[in-house]
Amino acid sequence: MEIKGRNKVSPEFSMASMTDIVFLLLIFFMLTSTLVTADALDLVLPKAKGKTEHSQNLSVSINKKLDYYINKKKVDEKNLETRLKAMLAKEEKPVIILRAEEGVPIEKAVYVMDIANRNNYKVILAVRPK
Repeated sequence: MEIKGRNKVSPEFSMASMTDIVFLLLIFFMLTSTLVTADALDLVLPKAKGKTEHSQNLSVSINKKLDYYINKKKVDEKNLETRLKAMLAKEEKPVIILRAEEGVPIEKAVYVMDIANRNNYKVILAVRPK
């Protein structure tokens, strides 16, 4: 008499648990990505390829009304250089993040770059990814 075992191993693989894990990770990253916000004004930046990641020392923003802002605080154009010097005096490697809104004349952005060049500050131009 031949005795057959009742417990047979199924050669199939169930993906149900794997999909549960993937959905949980997706929900986690969607929730945490909405909590990360930049400390900057809401500007429509020009598009460009590439992405630069840097620890932000100081942000200079120029909006369409040609107003200058240092870290969300409005600054007059003629006082911009003195305020930048005062804020970056203690920094070992000063960096300025330049955020010029789309449509701002290039002369305004060059003005900030010229200030940075005269004072040996590094300038990073913020853009929107394409």
